[in-house]
Amino acid sequence: MCLLMLVTMGTVTAQDPQFSQFYAAPLYLNPAFAGSTGQARAGINYRNQWPAIDANFTTMSAYFDYFIEDKSSGVGVMLMRDQEGLASLRSLQLALQYSYELEITKNLGFRPGFQVSLYNRDVGFDKLTFGDQFDPNTGEFIDRPTAEQFGDKGSRTFVDLSAGGVVFTKVAWLGFAANHLNKPNQTLIGEKAPLPVKLSAHGGFKYFMRSGVVGSGVYARNAERSIAPAFQYRHQGNFDQLDLGLYFTFEPLVLGTWYRGVPFKSVNGFVNNESIVLLLGFTKLGAKDAINIGYSFDYTISKLGPGSGGAHEFSLVYTWPMRNPRKPPKDKLVIPCPDF
Repeated sequence: MCLLMLVTMGTVTAQDPQFSQFYAAPLYLNPAFAGSTGQARAGINYRNQWPAIDANFTTMSAYFDYFIEDKSSGVGVMLMRDQEGLASLRSLQLALQYSYELEITKNLGFRPGFQVSLYNRDVGFDKLTFGDQFDPNTGEFIDRPTAEQFGDKGSRTFVDLSAGGVVFTKVAWLGFAANHLNKPNQTLIGEKAPLPVKLSAHGGFKYFMRSGVVGSGVYARNAERSIAPAFQYRHQGNFDQLDLGLYFTFEPLVLGTWYRGVPFKSVNGFVNNESIVLLLGFTKLGAKDAINIGYSFDYTISKLGPGSGGAHEFSLVYTWPMRNPRKPPKDKLVIPCPDF
């Protein structure tokens, strides 16, 4: 079985890692989000999917982005590490991003963005077992080296190109992104295995309710109260996925719930229902900076079942100004999408 897995590594259609808190990983979602806060921003994300089984997935990312006001441009850098399954199939990505903000009208903006990444992928062949390590009569494992020869196989480095864009107003946004535009060869065993283009669309609408109040006396200020329906749709090779849900902001708390799956499309005879996601977020706003902390849990509703352990995800984002405080800021239309 492991030998079969190795053979298919060269030709199987891969799927990119995913985050349930996709707006807390903005640079991974779309390069057009680089610099989208109008300030400096740094964040980390951690996801552990199916922790109760051996074939689990762990994904970690860290990023920094900044808006260059005089150039109406955003720049960003992202580092991501993803590890999959028993063989420790690992992907390491370093990405550089650039975006530009266009003011179409006073209340309508557009941000195109571009990304160039350097990927390294490798797999731990020493953690696999092969047919010649089993007794042909009893099927029992024999503790001896395999005769399989790997040479310099098992690792590959390649360049990857992506692009995206976001159209937005004060209350709504619609983004699109295309990753792996150059379809780089990702094989680990010397075959040809182009990485399929991943297409994604994401958007939503934020309905602002009457503001609340946090603090008291001279420290009192308005607090956001809003409801934001949002979605994300992804297509890569034969894979399709939809996230559809709501964010409820009652500053400093944010609650979220959404559904992941494509119920009208079956995969190998199984209905594509993947999970129900629940989110709890906390926002602390300072005089100029902000901290967002989020935790989400994916409750598995697919045939894999809740015994898989679902998925745990954490995010931490810090935003602060880096502009000259003596220079008056430009009027800037901010993308109203959630922070988690």
